[in-house]
Amino acid sequence: MPRKSQIRNFVFDNGNVLMTFDRMSFCRPYTQGEADARLVCDAIFGSSYWALLDADAISEDTMIMLALAHLPKRLHPAAREAFAHWHEHHPAIQETNDLVRALHKAGHGVYLLSNAGRRFAKIKETLPCYDILDGCLISAYEHLMKPDPRIYQLLCDRYGLKAEETLFVDDFPDNLLGAREAGLQTHLFVGAGELRSFLSEIGALS
Repeated sequence: MPRKSQIRNFVFDNGNVLMTFDRMSFCRPYTQGEADARLVCDAIFGSSYWALLDADAISEDTMIMLALAHLPKRLHPAAREAFAHWHEHHPAIQETNDLVRALHKAGHGVYLLSNAGRRFAKIKETLPCYDILDGCLISAYEHLMKPDPRIYQLLCDRYGLKAEETLFVDDFPDNLLGAREAGLQTHLFVGAGELRSFLSEIGALS
C-alpha cells in the first residue's frame, strides 16, 4: 500500500474513469432497434481500426470509410451520424472528477493520460476537471499508446515527475502493466466510491 509521503502525483485515464465510454450509447440515438445499434457499434467502435484512430495512424475519413464497408447501405446514414456525434454522448463521471479536484486542492499534481484520437479536442470541453489539470497526454498527438511504457516515461519527462512518486489510475489492467514497467505505482479503477476509499486510506485526501 503506497504511503502519503510516497505519492505526489496522480495520473488518470479518461474513458470509464473520468468520463463514460459506452459504445452502444453512441449508436442508439441514430438507429432503430438494438440489433442495428449493435451492427453500427461493432463496425465503428468495436473494430480493430479504432485503435489506429487513437494512434493517429488513420484519419477520421478513413475510419468511417472502413466502417461503412462493413455495413449494409441502409445503415450508412446512421453510422455517419453516430460517428459524427459520438463525443456528445460521453458524459462525465462527476464523482471521479470531484476526486481529481480534491487531490489538486490537497496540493497534489493531477494529470490525464488517455488513448484517444484527435476528437479529444472536443471531448475536453465537457470534462469537468480539465481546467485544473497540471498536464495532459493524448495518444493521437504523441504517436504512442498505452500500455507502451514509453508513453508513461514521456509523461514523466515532459512534466518533471518522478515515476516512483506517481500513481496511475486506469480501468484496464494491461495499461497498469505498462505503467509499472515504467516505474509508476498503479491502482485499478473499479468505481469512484472504491477510489475515494483508497485515496482516503493512503491519506491523499486529508
